[in-house]
Amino acid sequence: MIAGSSLIEKYQLIAHPEGGYYRSTYRASLVLPAATLPLAFGGDRPVSTAIYFLLEAGDFSAFHRIKSDECWHFYKGDPLWIHCLYPGGEYHRYTLGAGDQPDQHCQLIVPAGVWFASEPAAGSAYSFVGCTVSPGFDFADFEMASAARLTAAYPACHELISARCRLP
Repeated sequence: MIAGSSLIEKYQLIAHPEGGYYRSTYRASLVLPAATLPLAFGGDRPVSTAIYFLLEAGDFSAFHRIKSDECWHFYKGDPLWIHCLYPGGEYHRYTLGAGDQPDQHCQLIVPAGVWFASEPAAGSAYSFVGCTVSPGFDFADFEMASAARLTAAYPACHELISARCRLP
């Protein structure tokens, strides 16, 4: 079995600002003009983008949101928890993995605008996954959560938020 550090080397992953490691693997040549997108995008976007993403035990992807839908794909390693905070206050934890358990998914969609964080599930050594974004990802569409701001909006999730935010 390939360990997380071997995956970093094999796939030439680099540190991601939200946590973990990633590498962009696809950026569609077909571009959506800004005039065809909601005003919030503020510019042209490729139709789709994709990355590899690795989280090792003890690390997490901090709460953030983007302006596009994001499809997560499980590749190898152990299950990954994806924590989603929906508008209106609902929280749900999903498990991305290849197991036969009814709560595990090989693919999962995080809708545009939903705050989310991820981490290897309890007992996991690492999770190697992929993310496909459409319209394509641009860091201009990325918003890292402030723990204080997110806790004010989701007070019932205070402990979860405090442990998975990188900004106060």
